[in-house]
Amino acid sequence: MSIKTILKAMEILYVCLIVFAAISGSALADPDPLQDLCVADLASGVKVNGYPCKDPANVTGADFYYEGLANAVVPNNTFGVATSIAFITQVPGINTLGLSLARADFAPGGLVPPHTHPRATEIIFLLEGALNVSFITTSNVVISQTVQKGGVFVFPKGLVHFLKNISDKPAAIIAAFDSQLPGTFVWSLALFGAKIPEDVLADTFQITTDEVQNIRSKLFPTP
Repeated sequence: MSIKTILKAMEILYVCLIVFAAISGSALADPDPLQDLCVADLASGVKVNGYPCKDPANVTGADFYYEGLANAVVPNNTFGVATSIAFITQVPGINTLGLSLARADFAPGGLVPPHTHPRATEIIFLLEGALNVSFITTSNVVISQTVQKGGVFVFPKGLVHFLKNISDKPAAIIAAFDSQLPGTFVWSLALFGAKIPEDVLADTFQITTDEVQNIRSKLFPTP
């Protein structure tokens, strides 16, 4: 075998190794299931990244079925929005499958305040009504759109976004996520609900500590 042939073979092998490394790295970020199904054993005391699998002998159709998004829920909170979820805790059969659903019902003028989903991209389908939806890029650019009944809109993973009912009638959406448990971080509730020192919040928002206390009392009123 000539030196030229050997060098050519080594070059091909090197390229193959680079491609394999790239594929392996991307797969490790969100690996595919290694079995047909892995219904979550929600009662297990074992702690893993997700949930351990239920004994296949005990799996039934009920593990993959849920009716909790079928009916509208009347909002009864400050923001005028009621949320129903179909995450792994409601549908154990989605364990390791990387998807989930939610429904949000809006009163007239209702608002889903600025929030993020740290583990998922979100896509919404408007069942009824009209919403103004927006997300904010890391360059502090606001991307907005008015969504009408039947419209679809996507919120990129991890970006701050919000939704507001701009009509005088109720609205409702179905939201899909590419995570079985996308997580929700509502910025106003997290910042003012956590035990962050008042002087830190005051300096951050350039307000007084009295104003911090006032905001907290409105977001978390004493019964």
